Amino acid sequence: MSTFFSRPVLMIAGLTFVLSTAQAAPAFSAVEQGNYAVDPNHTQVVFSVLHLGFTNYSGFFSNASGTLALDPAQPEASRLNVSIPTDSVLTPSTKLTNELKTSEWLDVAHYPKAEFVSSKITPTGTDTADIEGQFTLHGITQPLTLHARFIGAGQNPMNKTYTVGFQATGELKRSAYGIKTYEPLVADKVLLSIAGAFEKAK
Repeated sequence: MSTFFSRPVLMIAGLTFVLSTAQAAPAFSAVEQGNYAVDPNHTQVVFSVLHLGFTNYSGFFSNASGTLALDPAQPEASRLNVSIPTDSVLTPSTKLTNELKTSEWLDVAHYPKAEFVSSKITPTGTDTADIEGQFTLHGITQPLTLHARFIGAGQNPMNKTYTVGFQATGELKRSAYGIKTYEPLVADKVLLSIAGAFEKAK
């Protein structure tokens, strides 16, 4: 009886150890300096707008690309450049997803990508920073500030690549980018929540 239960118990204990180790993130100051590339499979931009005054309706963009020049010792010297294909937009409604790609909204045929380029990074804590930059959407460029928080870093156990991750939030007014369809039934303010993963260049 004890032999039968010993293996599952050991497996559970081992799994608990692996999970606890994976969650033990280093201090941001200990993250490896260098040049990183966006991991498109684990980077996601979620957007949320107030819909008809009833719900905060969300969708997301994926397949991002770009670079991060990271200097944990001098975060203000870091630089970020991220591009997102606008036709990657996805919502729970197939009809709405297709509509968002039309000329009434994102007009992906004429504006196939959105892009953020940092211009100033200001640390706000040991693992947080405000990232100011220029955001281009729908052919229009406007200033945008992202509030970023370091999540973790280390070797990805799947592909053995050193990876660093951040969570960022921000907000913009879609009218500033010439997207005014259904205002004010669909709110002008758009909230952003970004999960960013970056793999160190070899």
